[in-house]
Amino acid sequence: MLTLNKASDIVDAALREARELDLRPLSVTVLDTGGHPIVVKREDGAGILRPQIAHAKAWGCLGTGSGGAAGARHATRDPAFFAALATISEGRIASSRGGVLIRDAEGKLLGSIGVSGDRPENDEKCAVAGVESAGLAADTG
Repeated sequence: MLTLNKASDIVDAALREARELDLRPLSVTVLDTGGHPIVVKREDGAGILRPQIAHAKAWGCLGTGSGGAAGARHATRDPAFFAALATISEGRIASSRGGVLIRDAEGKLLGSIGVSGDRPENDEKCAVAGVESAGLAADTG
């Protein structure tokens, strides 16, 4: 289980990585396995939709059971299916890099993280850095 303290540490580490890389302002969210937010942070200057996009990236990972990189690849190959997923999920899913499943050392699913605000590959770097800083495994897909 991801505790509030652990989720906060993950988000803070993801944001530290963003500042070290001098990225645009980000929003980061960590969800539990039921898709409920544990922590949401929006940096000063981050766009007004960034928290919702970060949530959709994280929620999409939980909903599909794979990291955002896999979702992005599948969406490119089968856009009609992913358009249907967006409809089925009532718009709560975003298949994009920057969404990462959070697993423990044994591979058990603990939740997910979503990062939004910069290029998808940079969002993903920050998500991975946050998860790994907590001693957990980042499943990007």
